[in-house]
Amino acid sequence: MIPTDRRSFIKGAAALSAVTILNPATVFGSKANSAIRIGIIGCGNRGTSVISAMAKYTGIQLVAMADLFADKLVEAKPKLDALNAANGFSAIPASNVYQGSNAYLKLLENRDVDAVLISSPAYTHPRFVVAAIEAGKHFYCEKPAAMDVVGCKQISAAAKSISNRSAVFGFQIRYATPYVELMKRIHEGAIGEVINAQLYYFSSGLPIIQTPEMAYDEVRIRNQFYFRDLSGGILLDQGVHMLDVCNWALQMHPVSAIGMGGYNGGTGFGDAFKNYQVIYKYPQDITVSFHSTQFGGTFGDVCARFIGSKGIAVATYSGGVYINGENAWDSGILRESTSQASREQQAAGVFTSSLHDSNEKKVNSFIKSITTGNFLNEIEPAVTSTLTAILGRQAATAQKPVTWNEMLFSNESLDPMLDPSQFDA
Repeated sequence: MIPTDRRSFIKGAAALSAVTILNPATVFGSKANSAIRIGIIGCGNRGTSVISAMAKYTGIQLVAMADLFADKLVEAKPKLDALNAANGFSAIPASNVYQGSNAYLKLLENRDVDAVLISSPAYTHPRFVVAAIEAGKHFYCEKPAAMDVVGCKQISAAAKSISNRSAVFGFQIRYATPYVELMKRIHEGAIGEVINAQLYYFSSGLPIIQTPEMAYDEVRIRNQFYFRDLSGGILLDQGVHMLDVCNWALQMHPVSAIGMGGYNGGTGFGDAFKNYQVIYKYPQDITVSFHSTQFGGTFGDVCARFIGSKGIAVATYSGGVYINGENAWDSGILRESTSQASREQQAAGVFTSSLHDSNEKKVNSFIKSITTGNFLNEIEPAVTSTLTAILGRQAATAQKPVTWNEMLFSNESLDPMLDPSQFDA
């Protein structure tokens, strides 16, 4: 059932958006209307990074912004206005700056918004994505698709109503040139039959944002990655990237998983595990080991290694992308890291040169799909990779084997127990 506060605008917003979606050549044909008009929901570091790349590489116009917290809007607006100025557009009108628990709905109701970037915490993704679909907007949502099984099912169900619009998620590695070529070679048989794979994501920890006057709910939201019921945990926030690469390489999802995890390395703040080790079993008896950590002050590396009957394919963030074996190949990316990525760069998705063109190609593909009418729908692989991460989390937290079907039928629903209306102005 659609909540009352959404019923008031969905029909009208969707009707107008249909004109934009169904007739891209007409709507964007004139010079005055040549730029796609974007609204951003969630104005933190990741959101402003993605929208900055989108503005730089595609010439979009930013027309609206929304966030739960007023300070995020105040901090982000000068940056977004500068992006508009660089593209020859005026500042975002004050009337299009929305704050509070219903800010996302007000933005989606705005008829000037052609497409929306959803870069809010993972616990909001199903609600915001479904609302964007119902409003008839093109959307780009950050990963993961959701933080639990129910959220994934909600997005999949809503996706059935998508027609003539683009729906993409932030798995930008699928657009990185070295990874694209490596996957092409794996699929063509360059390493022969894949026997097993090794994945890892070794990340540094995050600073804790907290002041004495903050309510506990605000502390949790501003430190979402420390809380499983807000971010989904590190398998959903970070590890899902390598699990997506694995599903991409193998062209299927796992059938079961076993795993372990814990709080070692943590500070005692929050309830999300700081380390995981999971063994996935894929069809054809392919086994995949995955190791994920997030603590300390040193960023390690991120890697997917596929062992085949004819060779080994390796894709890292900082150690090269290449194949050793009968059909040796090298992407040309340096095989050793020459610098330590800062936390700010990590948050922006800029880890090493292996991903040097991933953001540019990702945002270009999204905007081009709208202007040309060759719409993209990435919901199925995004949901599948998210469910793969959830499967590993369930196996590790239960410390027993879990099958894909058991995970699906669990109907797991994580309730963050938040009252966002307390932050309304």
